[in-house]
Amino acid sequence: MFKIAVVDGQGGGIGSLIVRRLREAFGDRVEIYALGTNSAATTAMMKARANKGATGENAILVNAPKMDVIIGPLSIVLANSMLGELTARMAEAIAATEAKKILLPINQEGIEIVGVEGEPLPHLVDKVIERLKEIINRAE
Repeated sequence: MFKIAVVDGQGGGIGSLIVRRLREAFGDRVEIYALGTNSAATTAMMKARANKGATGENAILVNAPKMDVIIGPLSIVLANSMLGELTARMAEAIAATEAKKILLPINQEGIEIVGVEGEPLPHLVDKVIERLKEIINRAE
C-alpha cells in the first residue's frame, strides 16, 4: 500500500486539513501516517482520520525513510522551525529520505520563495492532491 506521511507541528491545523483531504480523495487506497512534532499536532491529524500516528523526533527519524511521499509545510525541512519544535535532525531526516516530498510554500519562517504566488491554504492542498494523484497513478 502507498505510504504517505503528513508532518506538522504546533496545533496540527495544516496537517489535519491535509489528512482530511487525502482521505476524501483516496479513501483507503493509501496509508496515512500522522507524524507530529508534538502530541497536539498528532492528535489533530489522527482525528482527521490518519491510519497511524507518532510524535516527536524519534518518530520522524524512524518513519521518514519508510514513506513513499512526505507532505507538509516547507518548514519541515528547515532546522529549528515551528518555533523550535522541528529539530535539525528531523529536518535532515525528512530532506535526506528518498521519499518524494510535497511541500506547501507557507511563509511562516521568514523565508520567501520568489516566483511562488501566495495562495490560501485550501488552494495549496488542492494542488497537493492533484500532484499526489499523478504520483500514485505512475506507481500503480
